[in-house]
Amino acid sequence: MSKYQRKVLVSTSAGIALENMDIMFLAFSLSSIISTFGISGTQAGLIATVTNLGMLVGGIFFGLMADKYGRVKVFSQTVILFSIASLLMYFASNIYLVYLFRFIAGIGAGGEYGACMSLISETFPKKHLGKAASTAGIGAQVGAMLAAVLASLIIPLYGWKMLYVIGVLPVIMVLFIRRDLKEPEAFEKNKATGRKTSLLELFATPKIAWQTIGLSTMVTVQIAGYFGLMNWLPSIMQARLGLSVSGSSLWMVSTIVGMSIGMMTFGTVMDKIGPRRSFAIFLICSALSVYLLVLANNQWTLIAAAVVVGYFINGMYGGYGAVISRLYPTEVRATANNFIMNLGRAVGGFSSIVIGFLMDNYNLQAVILFLSIIYLISLTVLMTIPGVKELREKA
Repeated sequence: MSKYQRKVLVSTSAGIALENMDIMFLAFSLSSIISTFGISGTQAGLIATVTNLGMLVGGIFFGLMADKYGRVKVFSQTVILFSIASLLMYFASNIYLVYLFRFIAGIGAGGEYGACMSLISETFPKKHLGKAASTAGIGAQVGAMLAAVLASLIIPLYGWKMLYVIGVLPVIMVLFIRRDLKEPEAFEKNKATGRKTSLLELFATPKIAWQTIGLSTMVTVQIAGYFGLMNWLPSIMQARLGLSVSGSSLWMVSTIVGMSIGMMTFGTVMDKIGPRRSFAIFLICSALSVYLLVLANNQWTLIAAAVVVGYFINGMYGGYGAVISRLYPTEVRATANNFIMNLGRAVGGFSSIVIGFLMDNYNLQAVILFLSIIYLISLTVLMTIPGVKELREKA
């Protein structure tokens, strides 16, 4: 990598890490928020839903802005927005203000992804784009671990509101971003042509429309599997294997380690054999590996299963940004990344409700079967998207 490419990768990875850290704060502060405002489980669950809706709105708006005014400029603005929204949580005096501030945070967080992936795709050559995008994607896992560590240190001593004050620190990173990064040459050339950006470009022809719908479906499955594993399975395993909270935390860390290794592997494999084969291999292995969780009968076999399952089910995450960036032209690249990713987040986030229903009415085997089936559905959709197959020929 050149010095500038390293700066881009460090900046985007850090941005994604800090964005996911802020989003994950909710998972660790939710019980405290419930206690503070005396709200029901339904009202508490609505916080995450409102955040996801904000991410969809922000994804569309800032995607269009990034394609029109610049990746670096919008990247900086989104970081500032979700950082300020995080700070405002300190002043939330009722649940309605919590909804408002998390919606604003979602707008900023949702807008950042497309700017990051577009910046990476226009800085790195196609033959290394999979690895670069996957490396940036690992930032999300680093952010999740940061959120866990900070929550364990800050909430017991200073309360949950102080945790969100830490979320304002990413603003400092903006100074680094704006000083050292410039708009990619590809963006500047496209801007000079005066081409207009429109969300309708994602549905311009039947082929492109299905490509957008198909990729959105695959991302929905990706997010559904992630939330299913990270939100539900720790508590499921606590009950099933009699694990302590620290034991289930070890499971979560093991899963994140597996995910990070999987991302690095997937990026390298995708650059070698193309996205269609890479996604197919990982989707098939994801559909099979989730059954390892049923076979786990103690803490150590569970940790081993967590590493393997995490490796496959989230190894693909970084690959989506690389594929979307190559399938859509410069004038709608950030818009496409944000729309597809955040639509997947908004819909895929409901998997927690589905898994909760399955656990209430059936058992763990039903949950595993559900996860396995949705990965096979994603595989089927993958095979119907002609543009993904063509990417290997253009590599």
